[in-house]
Amino acid sequence: MVRKTFVIFGGLALMTLNFTMPSQAQDQWKWPEKPANLQVFSKDWPGSRLRAPMQGFTRALGVRCSYCHMGKEGQPLSTYDFASDENPNKNRAREMLRMLGSVNDHLKKIEPSGDKRVNMWCHTCHRGRPRPMTLGEELGEAYRTKGLEATLAHYADLKEKYYGKGAYDFGERALNDFGYELLQSDATEGAIKIFKMNAEQFAESANAWDSLAESYLKAGDMNMAEKYYQKSLELDPQNQNAKDMLKKIRGGR
Repeated sequence: MVRKTFVIFGGLALMTLNFTMPSQAQDQWKWPEKPANLQVFSKDWPGSRLRAPMQGFTRALGVRCSYCHMGKEGQPLSTYDFASDENPNKNRAREMLRMLGSVNDHLKKIEPSGDKRVNMWCHTCHRGRPRPMTLGEELGEAYRTKGLEATLAHYADLKEKYYGKGAYDFGERALNDFGYELLQSDATEGAIKIFKMNAEQFAESANAWDSLAESYLKAGDMNMAEKYYQKSLELDPQNQNAKDMLKKIRGGR
């Protein structure tokens, strides 16, 4: 058994293979002398010339051959139809590469602010993800399509996989902003869970507890709202909003 990394291009692909398979299966596939269906890179390029840029793309997106090509994950490369356009991700990848070229052409028109001109690469935005979204966008999509509990699980998975790698902002503000999106859409129960998780992670943040208190206030739970406004005020005695809300809650009793 031989472990080896392959990067394939047929049209435009952003994928990598990194798995163990029999050496006989590896020997059945080779870079083609003349790749079929090239639409972004020069049609005169031999397959061997595509290896380096494809390696860059695969690292940037963290994907494998089956992400863009017609083939089953784990099967020999000889079974893949690399020339096929049936997988919609292939054309998405082509357009992204064209966009990248356009952005870099435009950057050449801008006077650089440093000693070297800024250059755009796939990893500038993707950072190991096929879809370069913010944490809030990721959570919003998960919530709309799968519900609250799946969103909380998705957040935990993303944090385990990407924390410290710069792909997402796992700071206090990201969850706080998402919580307010839920609160403003009247998903109060979901907002409470998000704000509670944020406050637990950033227990010394007066703002995190203030947001949690606001969600309980909207839910009509005055006791919990008072509790967390008080906690926020203890952490930040200058929190005027907490003072005002505590006065309003206590004055209404």
